[in-house]
Amino acid sequence: MEFEKIQKIIADVLNIEPEKITMESAFVDDLNADSLDVLQIVMGIEDEFDIKIPDEATEKIVTVADAVNEIKSAVK
Repeated sequence: MEFEKIQKIIADVLNIEPEKITMESAFVDDLNADSLDVLQIVMGIEDEFDIKIPDEATEKIVTVADAVNEIKSAVK
C-alpha cells in the first residue's frame, strides 16, 4: 500500500511512468532525480502519510525501499 502511494508521488515529481519505479529503484542513479527532486518527493511523502522524516533520515534515503522503510518506522 505504501509502495503504490510513493510510486505515484515519485511519478508526479519526476514526470515518469509509475511502472518504471520499483522498490529497488535508486532515486539518483535509476530515476535521474536530483537533490531538489528527492526533497520534493520526501515532502510529498510527509504530506501523504502525515509524518515528519528527520533531516538525517532524509539523507539516507537512496532507494524507493529506503523511503518505504522510513515511512514504516515513522508510522509506528
